[in-house]
Amino acid sequence: MSLFAKILRVGLVTEPLGAGDGDAVELARQVESRVRRLFGRALAIREVDAGSCNGCELEIGGLTGPIYDCERFGLHFVASPRHADLLLVTGPVTRNMEVPLRKTYEATPDPKLVVAVGDCARTCGVFHGSYAVAGSVDQIVPVDAFVAGCPPEPTDILRGILTALDRLPLSPTGR
Repeated sequence: MSLFAKILRVGLVTEPLGAGDGDAVELARQVESRVRRLFGRALAIREVDAGSCNGCELEIGGLTGPIYDCERFGLHFVASPRHADLLLVTGPVTRNMEVPLRKTYEATPDPKLVVAVGDCARTCGVFHGSYAVAGSVDQIVPVDAFVAGCPPEPTDILRGILTALDRLPLSPTGR
C-alpha cells in the first residue's frame, strides 16, 4: 500500500516537450516517413552494448520513454538480431564482445544498417589503449553512421538513424 501512497503523493514527474523540442518531433516524423518508404512497416532496432559505460544506453532508453516515444513513429526495439533492420552499437568493442558483435551482425538480415552511438564507439574514448579493448565499432563491423557525443542526446541518435536510412536506396517500386 505504501507504493500507492507514494504515487499519489508524488504525482506525475514527466515533463512535456519544451518549445524548442519541436525539432525532435519533426525529426522523428522524417525518420518515420523514410522507414515507411523503405520498408513499408516499422523499423526494427537491435541495441548492442559492446562495452560502454552505459551513458549512451540511458539516452537510447530516452527514445522509448514518454518524452520522445519513438514507438509512435515506427521505431521499435527487438530482442533478436534476426528480426532487426538496424543495429545500434554503443561503446568501444571489448575483446569479450568482439565475436558476439560479429555474430550479431551476421545474424541480421540484409539490408542491414549499423549506427555507432557515442564517442567511444568511434574513437574508444577514455577506454582507448586499454588491454580489454579490441577497437572501435568500425574496426569490427561496417558502420553506416556515427553519432557523436558523450553521451549523445536522443535527437542526435534520431539524426544518426536518419543518416543511415539515407544510405539505403529506394527500390524501383518506390519502397
